[in-house]
Amino acid sequence: MADEASTKRSVGGMSERRRHRIRLEISREASRLFWDQGVDATSGNQIADAVGLSTRTIWRHFRSKESCAEPIVMEGVELEMSTLRSWSPELSLEDHFLAESRKIGREADPVAVADSVLAMKMIRLADSEPAIRTAWLMACDQVEREMAEIIARRLQLPAQDIEVRLHAAAASATLRVINEDVGASLLEGADPRQFADTSARIAHAVRRATGGAVGDPVTV
Repeated sequence: MADEASTKRSVGGMSERRRHRIRLEISREASRLFWDQGVDATSGNQIADAVGLSTRTIWRHFRSKESCAEPIVMEGVELEMSTLRSWSPELSLEDHFLAESRKIGREADPVAVADSVLAMKMIRLADSEPAIRTAWLMACDQVEREMAEIIARRLQLPAQDIEVRLHAAAASATLRVINEDVGASLLEGADPRQFADTSARIAHAVRRATGGAVGDPVTV
């Protein structure tokens, strides 16, 4: 049997992988235009021209021009979420983040770095653009849902348990605030070296936000 993940089809027969790739490329170009000339001054036609597609294709993938920012914003938190998904039970959050940050430093992907910068710009733009703020808050909602699954596994509780949900809300809010603060500082010209301890800062903040319930190794 063919690999279902590689052959899964979305509406219209397009593979999910290809659909994701196209949406992300549209999002990159739209985000660059939003940052350079503002959301109001950017049209669907301009986005289509920048990415080399028809305007009709843009509207097949996105409900509005502002929603084009959503995939790149989500890419901005995907690295953190993939790091949290791989959090081994026997490691503290600090130790896990330290190991992952060293690994990422060795395997830095230029495309991923560029996407992270674009995501920072969209998160910053969200301060003055309500429609872009919606994209950022949607990403944060997805982070909270995933945090609930991660925390539930560590605490051996259902993801819908009220304690798990409260910890997930607190932890995801911590990630949101730190992302906004670090991104704004970097875009204002801050020396990136001063954020070398961001992973430890996140781990400490998550531990404090959850009252110490999330952060320690899991011992059976």
